[in-house]
Amino acid sequence: MARTADPERAAGTRRLGSSSRTLGLLATALLVVGATSCADDATSQPITAMTSTTTATAATPGTVEVPDVDLLDESGLTADEIAGLLWMREEEQLAHDVYVTLGDLWGLRIFENIASSERSHIDAVATLLDRYGIDDPALGNDPGTFTEPAIQVLHDRLVTDGSVSVDAALAVGALIEELDIGDLQARAAATENTEIITVYAGLERGSRNHLRAFTTHLDARGVAYEPTRLDPATFDAIVSGEMERGRDG
Repeated sequence: MARTADPERAAGTRRLGSSSRTLGLLATALLVVGATSCADDATSQPITAMTSTTTATAATPGTVEVPDVDLLDESGLTADEIAGLLWMREEEQLAHDVYVTLGDLWGLRIFENIASSERSHIDAVATLLDRYGIDDPALGNDPGTFTEPAIQVLHDRLVTDGSVSVDAALAVGALIEELDIGDLQARAAATENTEIITVYAGLERGSRNHLRAFTTHLDARGVAYEPTRLDPATFDAIVSGEMERGRDG
């Protein structure tokens, strides 16, 4: 898909409003701060108080409770590796649940198709959790319900913003894939386990394809999506590239 790098888009092209940029800032903040403080701040502070001063930097994943010593011994993984798997399990679930909700609301096939792909992403991470004897934090949760407070806050805000319009819903999809790519890269960099790295690489490939799909739909609607999580050069390289083949995870 060809994508113009000219900041002055052709006549008729619309830019997403300030609410989308605010949402990107909120997402960055939620995934940087600790789970407890994030959950508290989400209910007591204005959005601007939660934003990061830098929005297009290398991804810094959110934090989860450090596993206990027994779990570390039994799994053979490091605390960072376990935390990464727990985080990515619920982040992939978030993507699935948001897409199902927005797909039901707007009736767009893209959400149905990508939600189906996210199901395979969920299964890939869940398989790793099972293999290493780690309890699945999303097992038994209702759709749209998460164990990790920061992900719960982010899910609720994404659904709210995506319910405003079709354009906003597609932008939410693009933002989710930005977050996913950044977090997968950071989590992969924090492990030397080849099995985990391989799964994360497959999930990232899928997320790049999803990002291309959402931005293609936005371009077709005359909407210019601006990245808030990935740096512009990385974003442009992804969306201007061809769809990638291979098994996601």
